Amino acid sequence: MTAARLDKQKTIDLRKKHIGPSCKVFFSHDPIKIVQAQGQYMYDEKNDRYLDCINNVAHVGHCHPEVVKAGAKQMELLNTNSRFLHDNLVQYAQRLQATLPEKLSVCYFVNSGSEANDLALRLARQYTGHKDIITLENAYHGHISSLIEISPYKFHQLTDTEQSPHVHVALSPDTYRGKYREDHPDPAAAYADNVREIIEKVDDKGNKIAAFIAESLQSCGGQVIPPPGYFQKVAEHVRNAGGVFIADEVQVGFGRVGTHFWAFQLQGEDFVPDIVTMGKPIGNGHPMSCVITTKEIAEAFMSSGMDYFNTFGGNPVSCAIGQAVLDVIKKENLQANALAVGSYLSHLLEEQKEKHPLVGDVRGRGLFVGVELVRDRVKRTPATAEAQDVIYKLKEERILLSADGPHRNVLKFKPPMCFSRQDADLAVQKIDQILTGIHVNRENKWNPHPPLFLISMHRKHLH
Repeated sequence: MTAARLDKQKTIDLRKKHIGPSCKVFFSHDPIKIVQAQGQYMYDEKNDRYLDCINNVAHVGHCHPEVVKAGAKQMELLNTNSRFLHDNLVQYAQRLQATLPEKLSVCYFVNSGSEANDLALRLARQYTGHKDIITLENAYHGHISSLIEISPYKFHQLTDTEQSPHVHVALSPDTYRGKYREDHPDPAAAYADNVREIIEKVDDKGNKIAAFIAESLQSCGGQVIPPPGYFQKVAEHVRNAGGVFIADEVQVGFGRVGTHFWAFQLQGEDFVPDIVTMGKPIGNGHPMSCVITTKEIAEAFMSSGMDYFNTFGGNPVSCAIGQAVLDVIKKENLQANALAVGSYLSHLLEEQKEKHPLVGDVRGRGLFVGVELVRDRVKRTPATAEAQDVIYKLKEERILLSADGPHRNVLKFKPPMCFSRQDADLAVQKIDQILTGIHVNRENKWNPHPPLFLISMHRKHLH
């Protein structure tokens, strides 16, 4: 029997009473109570419809009937520990591997992106015998202790906390706001040289690099697209030092970039990571994730003498759902849709750049697009308050978007892959109206500083 639905204020009161205060909600001054979703739309308790531009978890669309059916059908038959033999596990592993370069052939199924990245660090350290990790500025790799240590996006928020001596932060390969910009003759080499310099300093102290880890496209860091060739050069430096390259595809994999199934493939066919982590879209909202690596790294992990098992990782229901997601991506041509609609969305946003001085940069691949707002295009002064204003005004128009990056001034598009041209038209039309209003208000001495709740609410996002 379905429990009676609580009124919104009761839900808020119970959340405050029983849920940890660090667990923030979107739009904290007036949170949205979502009770249903379908495709790229979410519905509140009043049945008002919101266009979801941010939910990269519901990859093939909220509550996709084929995914729901696959999970329910398997749950009726069996769900159990993956230490029992079951066809779903090996069949899904086989299908997932077929999307990757041949040398990435061994899978470890786990339950979240955080768990996947934690296991990737363990694999790297066991294989290399080294301990030190290189991460990127503004990186986010997960919420558990080992990953907070390598996530400047998080640990820079902590007070009185020293950075781990075994974690080293390299420059983000951001050619818009970073040290080496679009006018640099070879930004890929310049940013990779920064990694090489870090390796040399670590070596001088008698330590060794176990791994370099990076999102294939930085998400929380501000929708950063690394320059072509950067990963190849970094991998060369890291491997020469005895380390491995970990590509974090938790937010950007499964065809989101349009031209390729995995975002690391944007760097070229000659680049293959040593370890790939994936999560979020893998189960379309079902909690599952995976680490895929080489046979050599997997055998080294086994040589530690410690068995590895995961009670829920790779269970029959999760693998049935994972296979259904792959089926839908192929059947509905969602990778092609990401390319076509993403290109159209980027074109519309580029037109906004020509129209509105607040738009400093538009960047992205497929349905992974960032719009960086600035108060001054020459100085590239972050328009943080204006970005928050856009987000809140879009919410009033029932469009859900978020802002991120180190200055919280980058509007982030990463919608379900069924996002359409009509959805892009609507979202950009509303952004155009809002930016026009901000310009008019600015001309009338608009106050660029929003209420404090606008800034505090966006300090933490749904990752």
